[in-house]
Amino acid sequence: MLERLHEHVVAELGQSSRTDTIFIVVAVIFNLVALGINTSYAGNNYPSPSHDIILVILIAMTVLINTIALLGLLLGRKTRAKLLTGLISMYVDNNIDKYYDKSLVSNYARRYLLFSAVILILGIVAIAVPLVTRIF
Repeated sequence: MLERLHEHVVAELGQSSRTDTIFIVVAVIFNLVALGINTSYAGNNYPSPSHDIILVILIAMTVLINTIALLGLLLGRKTRAKLLTGLISMYVDNNIDKYYDKSLVSNYARRYLLFSAVILILGIVAIAVPLVTRIF
């Protein structure tokens, strides 16, 4: 039974990693595409109201997509921490915890922080550059 539980926890960790990867990749690609499209509309020499509306819609979508991605990563971080805590407890109960470095938990937390920072910075750039282009 213990072996099945271990397999289940490891499978959940793998699924969590894949889900986090999807959030990261989608957010990064979306931010880069939004940056290009928004800058194109903002830099148009003959702006029209439709360009402004499209710019506002894409900026709102950028905020929404990045918020969802960051919330998804936060949930993934909490899920991974819970799964790893349970795994470590299982290892302690079976006296095999010396084979698992507990500092990995904090390393995962730092990695999530870095991923979130990348998404946040790209999101800010995807919003700020077109606005600066449009205003100035």
